[in-house]
Amino acid sequence: MAENQAFAVSTAAVPQGGSKCFDDDGRLKRTGNVWTASAHIITAIIGSGVLSLPWATAQLGWIAGPLAMFLFALVTYYTSLFLSACYRSGDPVSGKRNYTYMDAVQANFGGFNVKLCGFVQYLNLFGIAIGSTIASAISMMAIKRSNCFHASGGKDPCPINSNPYMIAFGIVEIILSQIPDFDQLWWLSIVAAVMSFTYSAIGLGLGVSRVAETGKIKGNLTGISSGTATQSQKVWRNFQALGDIAFAYSYSMILIEIQDTIKSPPSEGKTMKKATLVSVTVTTLFYMLCGCAGYAAFGDMSPPNLLTGFYTPYWVIDIANAAIVIHLVGAYQVYCQPIFAFVEKYASEKFPANKFITKEIEIPIPGCRPYKFNLFRLVWRAVFVIVTTLISMLLPFFNDVVGLLGAIGFWPLAVYYPVEMYIIQKKIPKWSSTWVRFQILSVVCLIISIAAAIGSVAGVLIDLKSYKPFTTSF
Repeated sequence: MAENQAFAVSTAAVPQGGSKCFDDDGRLKRTGNVWTASAHIITAIIGSGVLSLPWATAQLGWIAGPLAMFLFALVTYYTSLFLSACYRSGDPVSGKRNYTYMDAVQANFGGFNVKLCGFVQYLNLFGIAIGSTIASAISMMAIKRSNCFHASGGKDPCPINSNPYMIAFGIVEIILSQIPDFDQLWWLSIVAAVMSFTYSAIGLGLGVSRVAETGKIKGNLTGISSGTATQSQKVWRNFQALGDIAFAYSYSMILIEIQDTIKSPPSEGKTMKKATLVSVTVTTLFYMLCGCAGYAAFGDMSPPNLLTGFYTPYWVIDIANAAIVIHLVGAYQVYCQPIFAFVEKYASEKFPANKFITKEIEIPIPGCRPYKFNLFRLVWRAVFVIVTTLISMLLPFFNDVVGLLGAIGFWPLAVYYPVEMYIIQKKIPKWSSTWVRFQILSVVCLIISIAAAIGSVAGVLIDLKSYKPFTTSF
């Protein structure tokens, strides 16, 4: 039976009709709206990677850099609309719900595609969890080092070990991982989204102030000059820059799960369309402003993290790094919820009589719905966080590996499956003009993914030369 396979997909709940308490699939009424969905999306998209966009812009130049951000915003918007149209099979209002990305692939393809999609999706989500742990530790250490520099007048090099900060982040995530599902995560996503705007705005402000201070807009039309990098280095960096920009917009791996939190009417597809437009527009605006302001401030010398290019005012930079940490706390949970839900659903279907897995104890909370405590959820999610924390400590250069995973996952999850499922849903004829345009889009994105993957492999090989497990300091 499909539900006994490692890559099982959700079975349809028995339709019970809509009511005041239940939706048409018999589940409790969903409460999400365009704003909660937008918060989830913005939390997922705008990560601390926004601070690397000046570096990406520097590799491509004033023409190709902003153009790449705009084009990938369009690609993300349209492929997200394609994917959101697959939330219900058949009728967009009353068709069978697909609760996860894998469910949508099962409904349209089935077979090997479901297993491949699940493997790539969850591997990427697992990698992002590790990357978030490392990035948060770097920001926490940046605060410590900034204060140390300020206290010593810049005389103390302030070496700091990353392990205690990763452990602290892991402890917080163990606690927050007990939030049962996406629907109850909305408040954390809103806080995280506000934090992402905070550190993006600070980075933007610092870039603009540097330009105003020097009175000069740095950079050139074609990217880094030949004196800064060799021709071969420029090619590899261009690949990495395109990959960084493409992956900076990607949230398709959790789009269906976010859409499953939205109430209806209006239809989930209509609400998700508005949320996608709001989120991608806001994200693109911030990306353009941060990328261009940072490039204008530093030119060819744009740092991989915009905040590292500034040392004063140190308290403002501390606020920005604190906002990054808080944002990553929320982003970790948003990205891990699909993994949590998949494992818990599989375990309950595999061992339905096991009380350790299925028994829920209601704990009353004044003014709120009772909290449903589950022992299996407590143990499994805690173990998951511990594993991601240990890997972060063991491989502190994992961000380059995450870049590789992003390159591998971008094309199938953000482009290929959304495009192909939309073609099936809308019954678009093969070799029609629309079908040909979609295939050209898919092939172009595949080429970019391959090029970015090659660039990421080169970065990992460089990191391995100086690799020391559990001893890395920043």
